[in-house]
Amino acid sequence: MRLRPPPGALAVATIAAGALLSSMAAAAPPDGDGEVEGALPSAAPGAALPAQDAEAVSAQPLPPVKPRVALAARPPPLHVEYAQYGVALAAEISLDAGAACPRSGPLYSCILGSGGGLAIRSGYRSPGPWYFGGAYQFTKMDSSNLYRLGIFQQLRAEMRYLPDIGYRAAPYFSAGIGGVIYGNEWGAETGGALIFGGVGVELEVSRRAVLGVSCVYRPVLLAGWKDTANYDRATAIAQFVGFELLLEVRTELGRR
Repeated sequence: MRLRPPPGALAVATIAAGALLSSMAAAAPPDGDGEVEGALPSAAPGAALPAQDAEAVSAQPLPPVKPRVALAARPPPLHVEYAQYGVALAAEISLDAGAACPRSGPLYSCILGSGGGLAIRSGYRSPGPWYFGGAYQFTKMDSSNLYRLGIFQQLRAEMRYLPDIGYRAAPYFSAGIGGVIYGNEWGAETGGALIFGGVGVELEVSRRAVLGVSCVYRPVLLAGWKDTANYDRATAIAQFVGFELLLEVRTELGRR
């Protein structure tokens, strides 16, 4: 015998099923499987992201990088002032002795040729690019045997301009004025004045010692005189090129 459900039971079951489906639909999250909009899906540690998610990660902008502070190429200068002094091997190359050595006649033998000697100098080196000082130089000159020992002596006031280029070896410009005497065996048979200008290079071996070389052009005005052979020498403008190989040391005076 086939049993039939009681009247109204089918309607009650239909209503209960509809209510259950409605509650499940209300509890279900919107499309996106519970993910918050704009958030990336979480993955288990060590698991590879899907291709779409990897592209989304790579498309995100990287955080800004703070620029590094540029380091100075070299430390600032110390701004130290020095007393600077030293010696130099000197050479005087005669370009033209002028009227002191005429090219014909009984005075043809030149009493004032080239020579070599020693220079002694001292001065003040400022914290900037300037050097101011003085020098004494004596040079044994070629006198064509008219003098036993022809000594050419100079006393000069000098200046140098040394631009800061950031290297131990630095070029400089030099100039100055001074007085001269010339004669036999340290005598003073004639005298005059000189000016000069030139260039050089200074190598800083340490903070307290420098080596250098220089080349200057030096015109000299000499008064007329009578030499040891009783010849009258006319007033002359002699021209020289001077070379020096110098060694100088520094003593610190103070800092600014």
